[in-house]
Amino acid sequence: MDISKYREANSDINPIFIERWSPRSFSSKEVEEEKLSAVFEAARWAPSAANLQPWRFIVAKTEADRETFQSFINEGNVEWCKNAPVLVAILSMTTRNEKGDPNVTHAFDAGTAWGYLTLEAKRQGLITHGMGGFDRKKAKDLLEVPEEYDVPAIFALGYYDPTVTLPEHHEKREKPSGRNPIESFVFEGKFAT
Repeated sequence: MDISKYREANSDINPIFIERWSPRSFSSKEVEEEKLSAVFEAARWAPSAANLQPWRFIVAKTEADRETFQSFINEGNVEWCKNAPVLVAILSMTTRNEKGDPNVTHAFDAGTAWGYLTLEAKRQGLITHGMGGFDRKKAKDLLEVPEEYDVPAIFALGYYDPTVTLPEHHEKREKPSGRNPIESFVFEGKFAT
């Protein structure tokens, strides 16, 4: 796919930032263990407040595990993610210690680990697509996630296959999305609208 038809950077940045996008057209081809290991190695090196590293990942590679994930993922997402060979739940530890003191930066840090992971996936020739549409309580129950963890997102991981037929409403969206201009989210001195 010609990314330049959809995206262009306004500053000189590494092309991987522009080329990474979130397709829904997943090949069912299995992801090699060394590539899977590499994406989690990248997440491992994300910065975190007080080096707490609050992120955790639950990986579903077997058919049975993917079916469990599909039972709590919204139907609109299952329509396309059912082909993905790997589904992953992102967890974020909300506490700092055994006393249960809150970790106010847990989501920020887990999101950074996800960002690192997606870029390494792109470098490895893989695609990722994050999902917020799922039943969080059911996910926590079925995956036996302890109370002190949030499950902010699920993602699909695998190889891109542009020949996969998607339902029409997904097919229309199967292109890299644009981004808001820097001026809309970077302010000097104080918040501006």
